[in-house]
Amino acid sequence: MRTYLECVPCFVRQALDASRMVTDDPAVHERVLRETLRLAAEMPFDRSPPWMGQRIHKLLRDATGNPDPYREVKLHSNALALELYPTLKQRVRTSTDPFAAAVRMAIAGNVIDFGCRSRLADDEVHQAIEDAMAPHAPGFDNGAVDDLRRALEHASDILYLADNAGEIVFDRLLIEEMPMDRITLVVRGGPVINDATREDAETAGIISLVKVVDNGSDVPGTILECCSPAFRARFEQCDLVIAKGQGNYETLGGEDQNIFFLFKAKCPVIARDVGSEVGQMVVCRNRSQNEAGSRAPPIHRETADRQR
Repeated sequence: MRTYLECVPCFVRQALDASRMVTDDPAVHERVLRETLRLAAEMPFDRSPPWMGQRIHKLLRDATGNPDPYREVKLHSNALALELYPTLKQRVRTSTDPFAAAVRMAIAGNVIDFGCRSRLADDEVHQAIEDAMAPHAPGFDNGAVDDLRRALEHASDILYLADNAGEIVFDRLLIEEMPMDRITLVVRGGPVINDATREDAETAGIISLVKVVDNGSDVPGTILECCSPAFRARFEQCDLVIAKGQGNYETLGGEDQNIFFLFKAKCPVIARDVGSEVGQMVVCRNRSQNEAGSRAPPIHRETADRQR
């Protein structure tokens, strides 16, 4: 997915919010902001937003001297999610359709995204769970969930691309409803924003359930050319990819692979692209699979044409 003009103010907001979150030094705030404005003036719009996100957060790490500025945020998110896990697990188990309930839970966890916002109250996580579990949650596509269920039945090698810390505990709920012997969980290769790394997978308890690898990259998404050769080989040979979060949608939506995207639409650009409303849950397939006849919601045709 390309970058749009509407994305530029978001880059600037993210840079300023992030710098203020990790330090009180106004000189650092100004440095990060000025460098972000310079990068924004020069960036190619045919690259995806996470391409710019990687550069903004490298600026932040360099300016603060902190290799993982969001570490405390990630620790809190994981602790909150683990506290909720037993109750959420029980809700999934007692649901009339545990798999669909687990999909809803996994998407609810996508609210824990500090790339889109600099503050998130615990109550907002609780509300996201209740909204996701509502019987008639706006935009939730049961047909797309059934497509995913069938795809899982026929796949022998499944990659599950994680998104954020905290959210990864919600992912565990879904992974436990899937054929775990066929799943490999993929995390980031290095700290960026609050994205999940191997440490978060260990904290979430997933490392004892399925194989866990990293993608060799600190992009807040999955830009294949930035990933390690080992991950690219795994990506090419697998049967099915489940990709969490907007960053993975923005970077993998045009790939010729069997990919299901699960996320909350958090901005108008993404919502328009998938044909949803801001705040709605999204389960959709990548363009190549939609064109092959999937019932999952199609990627916005105008955008797909531009990407060609």
